[in-house]
Amino acid sequence: MSMVRSMTLQSNNKVSGSKTSATALKERTAEIERHKAAIAAKKKAVKIARGKKTYDNIKRTVDIVGSAVGMLVLLPVFLLISLLIMAERSGKHVFFKQCRLGMGGKPIYIYKFRTMIDNAEDVTRWLNEEQLKQYYSEYKVEDDPRVTKVGKFLRRTGLDELPQLLNILKGELSIVGPRPIQESETVLYGKDKDLLLSIRPGLTGYWQAYCSGDTTYTNRKRQRMEIHYVLHRNLLWDLKICLATFGAIVRKVKRGQ
Repeated sequence: MSMVRSMTLQSNNKVSGSKTSATALKERTAEIERHKAAIAAKKKAVKIARGKKTYDNIKRTVDIVGSAVGMLVLLPVFLLISLLIMAERSGKHVFFKQCRLGMGGKPIYIYKFRTMIDNAEDVTRWLNEEQLKQYYSEYKVEDDPRVTKVGKFLRRTGLDELPQLLNILKGELSIVGPRPIQESETVLYGKDKDLLLSIRPGLTGYWQAYCSGDTTYTNRKRQRMEIHYVLHRNLLWDLKICLATFGAIVRKVKRGQ
């Protein structure tokens, strides 16, 4: 009887070992495929970049001239917005900076006019369960309770983004490009992460100018739009995106969003 039990145990151990080996082999194969996909994405990004050197040089010149002139012309607007934020007394600072990823995945700090109350990054304190779910999936919240009255106006008009002209002048951003993302967002782009980060992010972009209510991370429309821009970007399209961005802002102001 004990001999039969021993033989049964040995047989079960062999089966278990066989399953473990098969699982390990499957995981290893999947890991190799992911590695190959990442390498292919990097090669694709390099190939595309090499073929757009003239475009990139012209675009950088436009960025430098545009941001420098913009900061000079809009200086009175900067001062007025700063006074409005200080008068509201919703926090200590006029400006807000946040770490994002620039070209090549290099960490950069982008600047904005502060549109939220102090300690707004403590999301569990200010957002309910439904809002937290939206925040963690889309990195934004509709009717965000942390946004101040002045902040709502600045966001509706896009004026909160004006300090990023300094980021453009420094070479960290471009006028047009993919939205600068946080480190935690890279996982949402999978094998296309390196492709997304192969160019400078933008103050505005294809996704910002043309997105609709159903353009989200969850249904992957947002990712597809950003990668489509990286692959097919050109100067004429950049101009169209700038015009479309202005149109989108005008429509938001009219709707009072």
